[in-house]
Amino acid sequence: MTDEKTIHFGLLGSFSCSHGNAVKAGRKALSFLQYLVVNHARSISSEELLEQFWTEEISNSPGAALRRMMFTVRNLLDEMFPGADNLLVTLPGCYAWNPDIRLELDTELFEKACLDAGRAVGEEKCSLLLRAVSLYKGDFLSGNDSEWALVLRQYYQTLYLDACKAMLPILYQKEQWTKLLDICGQAYRIDFAREEFTLCQMRSLIALGQPEQAIRQYEIFRDKLMQEYGIMPTSQAEKLYTLAAGLRRKNTREQDVFKLVCEDQEGSLAFFCTFEIFQKIVALERRHIKRSGQPSALVVVSLGKKAIPATDARRLERILLEKLRTGDPVARLAADSYILMLTGASTEKARLVMGRIDGDFHRIYRHSKADITYRIAPLQPEGAR
Repeated sequence: MTDEKTIHFGLLGSFSCSHGNAVKAGRKALSFLQYLVVNHARSISSEELLEQFWTEEISNSPGAALRRMMFTVRNLLDEMFPGADNLLVTLPGCYAWNPDIRLELDTELFEKACLDAGRAVGEEKCSLLLRAVSLYKGDFLSGNDSEWALVLRQYYQTLYLDACKAMLPILYQKEQWTKLLDICGQAYRIDFAREEFTLCQMRSLIALGQPEQAIRQYEIFRDKLMQEYGIMPTSQAEKLYTLAAGLRRKNTREQDVFKLVCEDQEGSLAFFCTFEIFQKIVALERRHIKRSGQPSALVVVSLGKKAIPATDARRLERILLEKLRTGDPVARLAADSYILMLTGASTEKARLVMGRIDGDFHRIYRHSKADITYRIAPLQPEGAR
């Protein structure tokens, strides 16, 4: 071929190529071709290919296996690009792409946009970040689970998430809430545990006048974080949750306020809340104790090291909510512990209550290996040391 020809390969998401037929190949042959595409800018030695694709080859002639694979891949390229002869050339001890062919990869365009954005400022930075985000159509070679592909997949995911994070303050300043929701939603699907994307989603929903959706987003994030990692969201997320809950109530008509305040939304269950709200309830109770002299107790309940954190935590939470009184607040401390307040209970009465909780837990969940322990402290009135 005398005239330079450009072939564009898409590697972010499903493997694709411009001006070519669909790729139909076995898993190993396709991965081999993709490896050659990714490393198109250099010659690739036979030793490298043998080490990469035949580490467990039991044949006495791995070189023959490599030659058969090159024959298969060349046939694939002939099917993909009819008339484009000799796309891969054989050199002494290595293979390379025909120098008359120019390969353009979306990964290279994406990486360049990310790196250029890191050096740019203002509108140029915004434009480059938007370009980078738009180029990311999905995870790198999403159908390829080879080790070499997994390493690069993690690299491009990190670049993408960093680009999304850099976009947040820019779009926030421009009040582009819908765009923020779109970007954060895509980033959340890749790595939900990066809390900044959930926080931004909640802020955007609040700004759009949708506090109910912000509350729902928080609840989904909280439940998944507990299930996957056994931890609770930060206080910053809890504050946004409290703000969204307050805004939802402000939208209620005045004639419904008393009804809303007085209705028992959780039926006969104890009051489950965030740790921040729990602290406020305790502060109010300390003031009440100072005036009335009536005792109350704080209790920290733990599951022990043999417990299955996600499973036994849900079990303990259910027992606490069902067996405690409706006025007793409960909050989660960690993956394996809760804190609760027994209003109007002395230390002795609190021990009796927790003894019943322990008994109910092991009676209902007989096969659980959780070793429930608890610490009780009398709640001190406001001003007491």
